[in-house]
Amino acid sequence: MAKPGYGKRSAPGQQPGARDDFALLPTRERYVAGFVDHLPDGAEMSVKQLAKQLPLYGQQAIGTSLKALSVAGHLRRVRCSVGTGDETRWVFRTFWSRTARDNEWWNTYLATETATRTAAPAATPEAPASDTAPPPPWVPAEEPPPPARPESPPSAGQDPEPTAVPHQRTPPQAPDTEPTQPTGPSPAYLALAQLGRNDHRLALSADDCTTLEPLATQWLDRGVTTDYLTNALAAGLPAQVDSPVGLLRRRLIDKLPPQLPATPSTPAGTPAPTRRLLVECTDCGRPGPPEALPDGLCRPCHQTHTAGGQPSPDPTQIATVKAHMANLRTLLKPV
Repeated sequence: MAKPGYGKRSAPGQQPGARDDFALLPTRERYVAGFVDHLPDGAEMSVKQLAKQLPLYGQQAIGTSLKALSVAGHLRRVRCSVGTGDETRWVFRTFWSRTARDNEWWNTYLATETATRTAAPAATPEAPASDTAPPPPWVPAEEPPPPARPESPPSAGQDPEPTAVPHQRTPPQAPDTEPTQPTGPSPAYLALAQLGRNDHRLALSADDCTTLEPLATQWLDRGVTTDYLTNALAAGLPAQVDSPVGLLRRRLIDKLPPQLPATPSTPAGTPAPTRRLLVECTDCGRPGPPEALPDGLCRPCHQTHTAGGQPSPDPTQIATVKAHMANLRTLLKPV
C-alpha cells in the first residue's frame, strides 16, 4: 500500500467485473490489467512495485503495459497539489477504470475531480474532510494514529486495540471524583515520538516525550508545522548523541521560532484557491492539463505510439540548435 493520499483510485460508474473484461487486450496487458483491477484503492502503483508483484515481467515491460492500458482508456496518472498557504506538496495518484473510457470522459471526470476537491471543506490534521485530503503531516506512515476510547468498555472476550504510540501519563484521580476520559497524544508529543523512528540517535522514552512536550507545543503555537519542527530538531546531528533528551531540550529552547503576527482572515466573498491537477504522461511522466495529453500521453510520446517511430523534432528547436552551433563556431575561429 502507498502512503495515505497516494496510489490507486477507482473511477466511478464501472461495470461489474466479468471474465472477459480485458479480452481485447494482448496477453501481457490483459495479465497486468487483471492484477491492477483487483488491487484495493490506495495500493502503490509505481512500475518498480508492480514489477515486484508480477514476476513474469520486468519494469520495462510493466511500463510498456501501463502505457498501452492508458491508450486503451483504463488509467490516467495524475499529480495534484495539496496544502494551504505557502506550503505546497504534490500527491501522485493513478485513476483506474475497469471499463475503458475515451478522452472526453477522462477530461470531464478529472475536471470534476478538481472541482469536487476544491468545493470540499478544508481538512484539518485532526479531521480530514475526505480521502482526497492531504495526509496529516504528523501521522507516521507505517502506523495509524491511536483510536479514540470507546464509550462503553469492551466485552470480556474482546481484546483492546493496540495503540501506535504510548499514551501520556495521567495524574491520579481522587477517590471521590469521577475519572475523565483521557485524550490522545498531542501533535507535539507524536512529533517527538516520531524522531526516534526517523533517526535512532534521537530515540526518546515516553517520559522524555512528556518532559519535552511543553517546549515542542510552544513551536506549534507559533504557527510552524510538525514537519518544520522535526526537520529543525534533526538537522545537523553529530555522529554520536549521548543524551538525546538533553540535545533536543537545548535545541527546542535555542531555536524557538519568532512569534509572527496573525494573518488577516480571508474575506467571506473571496473564493477558495483552486487546487491544481495535472495529468502525467504514462510513458515519460511529463505533466500537463488533461486536454493536452490525449490517451494519457504527451504529444511526442503519443506521436511515437501512433506512428511507430521517433517523434519529429520541433522546427523552433532545430533553429535554436543551429543558431547555437553557429555561434560556437564563430567563437572558435582564430583571431
